Amino acid sequence: MKVETKLFAYMTPFFIVVGVVYGYMVEWTEPVGYLALFLTGGMSGMIAYYIGFTGKRIGPRPEDRLDAEIHEGSGEQGFFSPWSWWPLLLGASAAIGFLGMAVGWWILYIGAGLAVIALVGWVFEYSRGNHAH
Repeated sequence: MKVETKLFAYMTPFFIVVGVVYGYMVEWTEPVGYLALFLTGGMSGMIAYYIGFTGKRIGPRPEDRLDAEIHEGSGEQGFFSPWSWWPLLLGASAAIGFLGMAVGWWILYIGAGLAVIALVGWVFEYSRGNHAH
């Protein structure tokens, strides 16, 4: 995971420098922009640390080595659901929640209720029904 670690590690100082430049350009009067850039730099630093820590723990992947063969990356990549309607409902409930923040707070509560239902349905999708195992 060397490439991913370096990518996020290089983004960290970039966002901090851009935040300083932006703060200087607006004379530090508009706090949302430069604070968002500082937080983005901090989040990219946390992601770089996590990916680097995980990469050291699990060892090099075939993608990290220059002498790797294509067949080394084959095999089981994980379990992925072949079809599921729950992510669509979760996305719709997020859209309803954002609509509630723009239009009226009472709509946000409807979106939050639907999001809880969709999240529970998605988590327990393979615990009950036709696909239980």
